[in-house]
Amino acid sequence: MTKHEKDRIKMLKAMEFIARQVNDEEVFERWLLAGVADDDIAYGDLSVTDEDMENFGDYIEDDNFADLMAAFLRLMSAARNSGGLYCGGVVDSTNN
Repeated sequence: MTKHEKDRIKMLKAMEFIARQVNDEEVFERWLLAGVADDDIAYGDLSVTDEDMENFGDYIEDDNFADLMAAFLRLMSAARNSGGLYCGGVVDSTNN
């Protein structure tokens, strides 16, 4: 696995983890439609293994990966305006 592939898998898993912290279910559903399919990545799994190339190779191809990053940015923009993020029992300060 190349450094670029490792970095993309790390990013994919990080985006998935952060997306799952969106505090508005309707907004989060956008990620399920345009992002990572439900249950493709175990909740909280941020590790990178050799097996990940088999599981996520399609996600990290150039065009697919670029589309995922764009979808993630749109998701975060929508989340900021609708409930923000909720993680570890804390809601982000934009909601205070």
